Amino acid sequence: MASDSDLVDIQSINPRIRVDIRYATANNFIGKPIYPCAKCYLRRKVAMKLDRIQQRLEKIGLGLKIFDGYRPHSLQKVFWDYCPDPRFVAPPEKGSRHNRGAAVDLTLVDQEGNELKMPTAFDDFTAKASRSYERLPKEVIHNRTLLESVMSEQGFIPLASEWWHFDDEEGENYPIEDISLDQLS
Repeated sequence: MASDSDLVDIQSINPRIRVDIRYATANNFIGKPIYPCAKCYLRRKVAMKLDRIQQRLEKIGLGLKIFDGYRPHSLQKVFWDYCPDPRFVAPPEKGSRHNRGAAVDLTLVDQEGNELKMPTAFDDFTAKASRSYERLPKEVIHNRTLLESVMSEQGFIPLASEWWHFDDEEGENYPIEDISLDQLS
């Protein structure tokens, strides 16, 4: 029987949500693939919220593209070893909402899948990636604000230091998991 807390592939919930799982490629801050597969898993309840956001965005010709979702806890140390800064990576002993399947890194795309202009590229750990950074073109501020608005409407909490990161408001209710992504596939 399906449960709200099951880890599910986001594309099994809504195949129109694009995925570009950067940690399955070398296109990330570590510079090499960390994940064995390019799938995004999230708690079913979290995935259903993203489905509602996608449907809303489609009405205005936009959509979501996900860079990261569930991350096995054993990989949290790999991330921490490359960036031991709690503004950007949760310490392994504490764990992350990514380890709970209740955090998502994403952006907005147009109907063709082109990313809208945002303050920085994904995984940029500079002040410019912060939600409070304002020395940006109006279009970029509008896009960042739109993303934050649609995510907040569904109960996601934005991370102050990363425009792309959102935690589900109930994320702490889920246990930290260490299930390999290829076991979920």
